[in-house]
Amino acid sequence: MTKFPDLPHSSGQPVFDLFNTSGLTLPVKEAEIQKAISLIESGESVSFSHIEFVFVNEDEIQEINKKHLSRDYVTDVISFRFDEGNSDSIEGTIYCCAQRIIEQSREFKTDEKEEFLRIIIHGLLHLTNYNDDTDAAKKQMTALEDEYLSKLV
Repeated sequence: MTKFPDLPHSSGQPVFDLFNTSGLTLPVKEAEIQKAISLIESGESVSFSHIEFVFVNEDEIQEINKKHLSRDYVTDVISFRFDEGNSDSIEGTIYCCAQRIIEQSREFKTDEKEEFLRIIIHGLLHLTNYNDDTDAAKKQMTALEDEYLSKLV
């Protein structure tokens, strides 16, 4: 498992930790993740106090999906907010399936780094209470992902 050092937030508190148990090399850098966090904090008028990004393999994401969401399939991202929306400062964990993200980049003919950043943004938006459970909500999230992604790539 690889852990990157905590990055200081403007308040002096760590913003995120990154763990990679997938066995794959990630095409994103700490600074790019930090920039995504900052963009969403600014654009959505929120504050993240601590976020864990955990990159896992397909078996791990399917187990998390099954255990916590009663869904027995592989997905690209699952977000868990720990402060339950009752705080001015968001805490959560975002599980990302590195293998699935790479497969999606091939399916959609996008750059791997771009797809990883999109999924990171997507997970962060979930933590800010956006959902994609309807066609309209999914369209709204995709538009926001596109907007933030355009500022990162």
